Parts: sequence; structure tokens; C-alpha cells
Amino acid sequence: MNIETTSHPKKEDLQIISDGIKSYNQQYLSDDVVFEEDTRFAVFAKDENGKVLGGIRACGYWNYCVLELLWLSEETRRSGVGSQLVEAFEEFAALKGFNYIRTETVSFQARPFYEKLGYTVYGELPDFPKGHTTYCLFKELK
Repeated sequence: MNIETTSHPKKEDLQIISDGIKSYNQQYLSDDVVFEEDTRFAVFAKDENGKVLGGIRACGYWNYCVLELLWLSEETRRSGVGSQLVEAFEEFAALKGFNYIRTETVSFQARPFYEKLGYTVYGELPDFPKGHTTYCLFKELK
């Protein structure tokens, strides 16, 4: 057996890993859950000229939606745009049938913002990135 590390994996090799875990999961989950397609979407805040001033990148699978990235331009911060983006994101996630949201934020980013919106810290990664803490948060959708 050879152990190989690569930063350029072949698409077909990655598919074998995906298919393998799906096969394993079938022992514990129904086929409609095992073979459910990931949902990828974004929410944008744009000015009247179509310039992106902020947004959210997200994906979801099973019953969780993952808020991967949230960014706001300097001129939109502390103006309510972030809350509007998260509200639109949560509404879309709920319409798609997701029950929970999870996300991460770093100590110099937006923990108080998320907590104000009802998110709860469920874990911490100290010194990630070095000198800071990453907080893992979740929220149940109603």
C-alpha cells in the first residue's frame, strides 16, 4: 500500500471517497438522506448600480445549513445590512427545509453580532488562527 498526499487530487479519486462514505452511511441513514444533494447558495447586498457591498456564502446538507462566509464592506457595517442579510439567509434556509444553522467566527470578527441574532456558541478552537480563538455557533430555525 502507498500513502499519497497531493494538493491536486483527481476528481475521480475524490468521487471514490464520497461514494465510500455514502455507502457506509447507508447502514445508519435512509437513502433519501444519504444521497441528498448539497444545497449551495448566496445572499447579496448590492447598491443601485449592482456593486456587491456585502454577502453570505452558504451550503446545506441533511438538516443543517452552514453559513460559510459573511462579509460586509466598511460603508455597510453597523448599518443593519448584516442583520438583513442573515435574515434573508435564514428565511431561504428554512424554506429549503433546514432546521439549524451553524457557522464559525474568529475572536476579532463577529461573535457578539451572531449572539445578538440568537446564535449560541457550542465550541471554541483556541489559537486558531494563531493568537486568536475561533468560535463555533449554531441556531435552531423556527
